[in-house]
Formats: sequence, C-alpha cells, structure tokens
Amino acid sequence: MIGLIFGETEFPKYILKKIKKKHKYLIIDLTKKKIFKKDKNSVSVSIGQFGKILSILKSRNCKKVLFAGRVAKPNLKSIKLDLKGIYYMPKIIKSSKLGDAAILKQIINILKREKIQTVSSNKFTPEISLPKGNYTKIKPNTSDKKDILCGQKALRKSGNFSFSQGAICRNYKILAIEGSGGTQKMIKKVKKITKFPNGVLIKFPKKRQDLRVDLPTVGLETLKQCKMAGLKGIVLKHKLNIFLNQSQSVQYANRNKMFILIK
Repeated sequence: MIGLIFGETEFPKYILKKIKKKHKYLIIDLTKKKIFKKDKNSVSVSIGQFGKILSILKSRNCKKVLFAGRVAKPNLKSIKLDLKGIYYMPKIIKSSKLGDAAILKQIINILKREKIQTVSSNKFTPEISLPKGNYTKIKPNTSDKKDILCGQKALRKSGNFSFSQGAICRNYKILAIEGSGGTQKMIKKVKKITKFPNGVLIKFPKKRQDLRVDLPTVGLETLKQCKMAGLKGIVLKHKLNIFLNQSQSVQYANRNKMFILIK
C-alpha cells in the first residue's frame, strides 16, 4: 500500500490513473476543493492534522508515500491543528519563510522520523520526464541561446530555498522570476511585444531541492500561456521535469513555431 499525498495541479490526477491499474493506494487529499473526494480510497485532511495523517497512513500499513501537486503555505488563521500538528507546525511555519521547497523538505523529515519513506514523484510515471533533446521542428537560434543562458544564470543566483523554478528572458534581459504564485502568474506578467515569438521560459529545479518532490511541471496549458505572452520556447532540465500532454504540446508548439528544448 502506498500513500499518495496530493496537492493542487493536474499531475496528481495523472499519477492516480497509472497507480490505480496495478497498485493498492491511499490518497491523503490536501487540496482546498477536495478534488479526490469521490475516490473511495481518499481521505481529506488539513496539512496541520499531522496526527491524523500519520495515524491513517500507519493504520493502512503505508510504509511509503509519494508527494504530487502544490502544497500551499499554511494559513495559521484558518488551519486545523491536532496535537502532533501543534508540535510540528512551528517547524513548518519557520520553513515556509524559506519557500515551498523547504516546507516539503520539513514534511519529508517528519515522515522519516515516523519511519515512513518518501519515494520519487515520478516513480510510477518515468515516461513523463523527458531526456535531453529538441522535441520540435523549430530549434533555438543564436539569440534564443543567449536568452537561455540569461535565464539559467538568474536561476543559479536565486537563494537556496527560493520559490524560483522558473525565469523568463527576452532580448538578454530577465523579464520575470517565478514567485510563490507559480509559473502561470509569472507568465501573465510578461506582455507580448511583437507578432513574432521572442523570449524563453526556463524551468529548472530549485537549489537544494529534494528531487523526489515538486519537479518543474509543464504541459499544453503552459505552451498556450507562453504563446499569449509572445514567448518562443520552453527549456527544461534533463530527466528533472514533469511534462504532461506531451504529444499535444509538441503539435501545438510546431503549429505556433515554438521550441521545446531539454538540456
């Protein structure tokens, strides 16, 4: 039995489809809208109810867990706490000031102390982590390559526990760095300046990120958002990415003269 600790985004739904076919599972639903409530193997809890979460996992003999989806920063005014939550939450809150990667790292450490192992988020879905290569008809030109280097440098300079998995560079200048609002909010900040695609979205793992959780995730919707912002391409890290709707995304990029590059 594996425990699936699910947050927001479409990735948890994809994982669930794969796991349902071959494995016994239990869902710990941390989403605000209780997305998985219709699944008979799902339990909806607050992130502050650590005692309840641990009790449920242990009662179902879940010695391994998998995280997928965004885990939001806890809101102390509305969060429900149990006794273990009261004990652990100060550490979570302290970590949250360093970014969402630090929140997940702290939760993984708590589970480890309770003898529950965290496995990689793509353990059951290796096919959605793309290896090196250019996946579209369009390839980055000299100008695009300079934009890519610009974005990579910006991400390398970000703090050890920053929110930044992504950066957008155009004409060798950083237009936006990903914050706690995520990729979509970052892309919306960028305005289309010409009718020809120009500029690049770079999505790499955060510094000191635990690579079992929260890998940079993109898909068809990301490509559509990039087109609206007038961007020309997306760049991801070799095997350190989650790429949903791959065939549709490549077709869309080809139609719109955009590139998808994995470095």
